[in-house]
Amino acid sequence: MDYPAILLIVAACAYVAGMAGALLLRRVGRLALSVGFGLAAVGGACGFLSGVTSLATGQAAARGAVTFWSGPAPNLRLVIQADPLSCFFVTIVSMLGAAIAIYSLGYSGAYLGRKSVGLLAALYNALLLATTLTFVAGNVWVFLIAWEMMALLAYGLVTFEHEDRETRGAAVFYFIMSHIDAVCVMLGFLVLFQAAGDFSFDGLRGVGAKLSSGQRDTAFLLFVVGFGIKAGLVPLHVWLPVAHPVAPSNVSALMSGVLIKTGIYGIARVCFEFLGGPPLWWGALLLALGTVSAVLGVLYALMEHDLKRLLAYHSIENIGIIVMGLGASLMFVSTGHPVLAALALAAALYHTINHASFKGLLFLGAGSVLHATHTRNMEEMGGLVKRMPQTAMLFLLGAVAISALPPLNGFVSEWLTYQALLQGFGSTDSLLRLMFPVGGAMLALTGALAAACFVKAFGISFLAQPRSQAAERAREVPASMRLGMALLAIACLFLGLFPTVFLGWLGPVMNQLTGEALAGRLSLAGGWVLAAPGANAGSVSTAAMTLFGLSFLLVPLFLRRMLGRRAKTVRGPTWDCGLQGLTPRMEYSATGFSKPLRMIFKALFRPHREVQREYEFSPYFARSLRFESHVEEVFEERIYRPTRFWILRVSRRVRALQQGSLQVYLLYIFLTLLGLLLWAV
Repeated sequence: MDYPAILLIVAACAYVAGMAGALLLRRVGRLALSVGFGLAAVGGACGFLSGVTSLATGQAAARGAVTFWSGPAPNLRLVIQADPLSCFFVTIVSMLGAAIAIYSLGYSGAYLGRKSVGLLAALYNALLLATTLTFVAGNVWVFLIAWEMMALLAYGLVTFEHEDRETRGAAVFYFIMSHIDAVCVMLGFLVLFQAAGDFSFDGLRGVGAKLSSGQRDTAFLLFVVGFGIKAGLVPLHVWLPVAHPVAPSNVSALMSGVLIKTGIYGIARVCFEFLGGPPLWWGALLLALGTVSAVLGVLYALMEHDLKRLLAYHSIENIGIIVMGLGASLMFVSTGHPVLAALALAAALYHTINHASFKGLLFLGAGSVLHATHTRNMEEMGGLVKRMPQTAMLFLLGAVAISALPPLNGFVSEWLTYQALLQGFGSTDSLLRLMFPVGGAMLALTGALAAACFVKAFGISFLAQPRSQAAERAREVPASMRLGMALLAIACLFLGLFPTVFLGWLGPVMNQLTGEALAGRLSLAGGWVLAAPGANAGSVSTAAMTLFGLSFLLVPLFLRRMLGRRAKTVRGPTWDCGLQGLTPRMEYSATGFSKPLRMIFKALFRPHREVQREYEFSPYFARSLRFESHVEEVFEERIYRPTRFWILRVSRRVRALQQGSLQVYLLYIFLTLLGLLLWAV
């Protein structure tokens, strides 16, 4: 057995041991916390080393499937297989799982004495194990078992603070949506099994050639709905901004960074390997869904005052960017451009790990703010940069990364996406080629709006003066929480400054899915310059940009040293228009910051405003003024709420069939059997 496989087994054993240890020691809270999350960190570190080593050495491409249980029926087997695509996603879940586990050692201490931290640690380990099994499944049985385990365990973690009514409602909504996606995925696999006669992934590869066009299209749509719900694609996204904010912040980081990526894994596995030879409209549909998700996700994020809900909407945005890359790649496969297909796929996969790193960092940063201030409302924050300087700087780094600003990792993957989209216009004569420049323009709009959103998120939360006593009393979080964030910040820096290194490791994955490794064509100047393939393609070096920017810092430092020796520093009060002093009421609010965009996109947001005034003795002298503004979530209000109403209405009518009479139930069975016999004849 090879070294990476041994590490992966050790990781799985560490998760099992962490789960068992946390449950056995659950009455000794501090010890259960240390054992549970400590072993989760060990398992994550081993899984990360296993995935990276497999990709870097190419061992994943040569590894075969392992059957660890065979049932009485030929197709009833449990098979594990870690191919390059699996190893890539195992790397993501392990990296994020280890960092969050270290963070949780400090964060979960707030639950001691009032909640079972042993149960929290056990569920966390079990979720890491189930997610890892989802990625290394070698047949449909293992995949579906792990998929259901993952949904149930995530439900248990979301409801950890079940005393809150909002939390219970969000968890139930997530549970319902998870089972809808599971049904769609099962039906999709049954369509494939009908032609392949085999549930193993090896047997399903290329099965699309045996299906009729109608069967292939049906399977594709079922998988898009099933995996799209899990990923949070618009309009299937409604559960995500509801469930992520109410979960514990370490769980939110794992769900946003990894769990929604299982949908991306499923789409990549099925569309590139199983269904094969996609028609052009498949990729066009994914590109359209990704574009809409990216734009709407960032627009709704801009309207949010809840810091965690804002980050949840940004997960929808970034999933949209990833799916744009997948859709473009499928379109290039359909039109016979393997190099461009590999480029678009590389952009999508690179943004997948980038999003895991910077979104995990941001959710952990939001958890640190919540830990210190006990509020998610940005209107009650402010001034935290002086009270939590290290958390503020780490959150700022994550904000720069998610805004796709150089030289961090978000810039690299979005730059690769631009390169793929801009070269796609000439790849086909169909009018669908117009989707490439439109997608590029929408991606540019998304990047600009994301930067504006995180100016708001960081500025309102961390700068100026505290707006509440909770923000005034805030203090820096424990060292373990800062260490967990710092590890993800290092990942953002590495993936941004040395993209050619990691893209080289992605070569086996691109070769597996598109037949074109591409890795050697993406680097110039000994790996310091990232270059897109193509005659008119661009090139960029984030490392050179960083060195160039740092060199400019030497100029003011030199001038200060040479000319500032005799300069006098005079400190005075900030100018405040002649008033008695600056107060928090003078600051920009989150509502005021986003109002211009709310007015521009009012047809989408349909804002509702409420103004309450109290007067002293005449309508010209107001004693107090209260203003509230709400925006409408179009899909929830116009699609899901009416659908829920009609389902409940029909259910009440159908309830009349439940008479409670055994004779009536026997009659139902008799009529059903009679109908089946007539249909068979």
